[in-house]
Amino acid sequence: MAGSILEKGKTIYSSGQPMTAIHIITKGKVRATYPGGTYMLAEGDVIGICEICSEVHFVDYVTMDNVTIMTYPLNNIDALEKVLRSHAAMAKLILQSLFRQLNNVMGRIIPAATGCDNLHQELTNDYNEYTTLCNRYRIQPLALNLSEVNAYLGAETPDVWLGDYYLGLQHVYAGEASRFLCQEIGLAMGTLIRGSQDFRQAYASLEEQFQYRRQIASFYFNESGEDLFEMLTTLYIRLGQGSEDADKLQSIIARIIQKFEKDPSVDREAVALRIRNFRESISTMANPDVSQPEAGKETSSADPSVTAELSGSLTTILGFAGLELEIGPSFRKHVIAYRALEDKNSTEEEASRLRRQLTTEFNALYATIFERAMQTSEIPVPVRMFLYFGYVDEELAGAENCAILYNLANGMGDYSEFGVYTFYHWLRAIYNGDKNPSRNEFDEDFFDNINKQKATGKLTEAQANEMKNDAMLKVKFEVENLFVSANKITSGRITTFCPLFAADNVMKDLKASYVTVSQISKTLEMIKGIDYSVFYRESLDLENAAIMGKEPVHLEFLPDVILMPNVGVRGVMWQEIEGKKRNSPSRMIFSIFHMEDINATMVRLAGEFRWEMCKRVQGSRWNDVSERSLTSEYFDYVQFFRKNHELTGEAKEKIKNSLQRAKNSFKEMFVRDYIVWILFEGTGSPRLNKVARKILLTYCPFPAKLSKTLEQNPMFTEMIAQRNNVMRQKLHHVDMFMQKLRSCNTAIPPTLEAERAFIKGEI
Repeated sequence: MAGSILEKGKTIYSSGQPMTAIHIITKGKVRATYPGGTYMLAEGDVIGICEICSEVHFVDYVTMDNVTIMTYPLNNIDALEKVLRSHAAMAKLILQSLFRQLNNVMGRIIPAATGCDNLHQELTNDYNEYTTLCNRYRIQPLALNLSEVNAYLGAETPDVWLGDYYLGLQHVYAGEASRFLCQEIGLAMGTLIRGSQDFRQAYASLEEQFQYRRQIASFYFNESGEDLFEMLTTLYIRLGQGSEDADKLQSIIARIIQKFEKDPSVDREAVALRIRNFRESISTMANPDVSQPEAGKETSSADPSVTAELSGSLTTILGFAGLELEIGPSFRKHVIAYRALEDKNSTEEEASRLRRQLTTEFNALYATIFERAMQTSEIPVPVRMFLYFGYVDEELAGAENCAILYNLANGMGDYSEFGVYTFYHWLRAIYNGDKNPSRNEFDEDFFDNINKQKATGKLTEAQANEMKNDAMLKVKFEVENLFVSANKITSGRITTFCPLFAADNVMKDLKASYVTVSQISKTLEMIKGIDYSVFYRESLDLENAAIMGKEPVHLEFLPDVILMPNVGVRGVMWQEIEGKKRNSPSRMIFSIFHMEDINATMVRLAGEFRWEMCKRVQGSRWNDVSERSLTSEYFDYVQFFRKNHELTGEAKEKIKNSLQRAKNSFKEMFVRDYIVWILFEGTGSPRLNKVARKILLTYCPFPAKLSKTLEQNPMFTEMIAQRNNVMRQKLHHVDMFMQKLRSCNTAIPPTLEAERAFIKGEI
């Protein structure tokens, strides 16, 4: 078949045009454009293959130079099957192009979502800061209606595992196995159809993110000019650079410029003009040295002494590990190759293989360096940076980041008494016997695993007993079963993960994203300010068993927060209890540099904890509504919502849509409702239907002060009154028990006084 030549700059298809053919590129490059981004197609790629299940194109295709294509008419799916049967050799080419395009867009969803997660909070904070400053200087603030914009929930986000799935398929079809796989036309067709459907969902997610960014951006920059950028810049000029609040305002304006100056969701020319006008205005002000910095330019550099100390970091780290004769040379070679990559997140096979090799070697290196660190009190700064942050090389990290990591490493302390651990300090706690290793993928803890090996004859009893007391073996168990998985998951880059700290993965200010004990504490207090009982467990007071008997009390076990040595975007609810001990802290995991809004992430993890803890307590009857619990009532509510007479038709339709967005996962749907409960319902902004609200109020109740405020709202009044009746019954029982103890001249245990406060919500 003769090819057609298309000249440079020609639009092959625009979004919305009918899908009538696919085109194989035999020469040249084509730019594919989706909302908010682009990717390139080159020789061997297939235009339109990702849209075969759609009647119209939803991606724009434009030639970047003179392009030669071969066209195959495609009016329906059957036509594609005929093409494959007639040209069997094309199956591999078409599938490989599908996988490349899929992996390209899949790899952009998490970074794009990260950019959306904190936009709403930043917008709210910026406007609140503006009104605060106006009030401080007795200036009438201009109004900005933010009631129509909500936090980003990411309803269309594809399943995380799809990234690894298609990357794996790309590798399989690049190998020898493709010769046999491509002979099965039915398999090829099924893969193409499923891939096309998943591409459509990935596109929908990116489109949702783009529209959300556009909505937020419209509050900062709009055609009328009556926007937050105008408000802030006008206030800045009015106050003058000598004002004590000038630096704060200038910092906010600089961040807004950096965020939107090149954002495709705004009219770039109009925004560039607004920014240029502002910079020209401040250049004429009295103090030109406080001029607006160019977006993206570094404003400071590393101290020469720091640069000197970090020079040759990789050699220092490998020398400390003592691995020069083992994986040291290999790791060094791979680090140098990774550093040289132009696109460190490339999905090409060579780059993917390099990242896999680095990950395997890094994990082995981490365990070895930790073991060496336990044998000495003198740990070089680059080695500490490796243990805390995954740092290996000063060039890979960048000079500015090196300075920040250096200062953080030197100021790092052991915060285990506050329940917050770097991964290095977490391993120390396991090594010292303060904590037990986490459960593995088979839900076995360290001791279960050894007993299993003993039961199958792999270990003698003497060997098993020796292993149970081996501190370093516990550490290695944790590295193998928690570190390897959690480090990858928290990074959020499932398909392009590499554990090495690299400047390319830093998507926002490093200092601002550093997770501190103070941040964790404030976030937990925020959640407990709405769901005060979230981390409480019903227990027996064993210290006062002679007095209390089997009278239950509630004890609080705040979670252990483990900070992985990476730059990431996700939090993980790793396990709800320690081993088999119900009265023990849960384990929640974050990146030590968390690029998302930590409040939103922690609220999600608290919701997951609520669900998993209830399932743990209820056991096999977690969804049996005859034994009332959070999970059983919520399960019953979702399963039978169509028959629920308390729900309106509109509410039922919303539940149906919510369940679809949650991929039919009752847990995911609950977690989303819990997020709404904390972020909206608890702040007096009802969003849930009455049935869901009643369940949440019953099992995730408000503290007394908030409850008293919200009972004025008619949507809460009756439900809170019912809960108060239940509360009074429980208080009566406790008061009678306390009266009984007084009549016997028995001192009231502090736990009983605390239980009374817990019931009232006054803890």
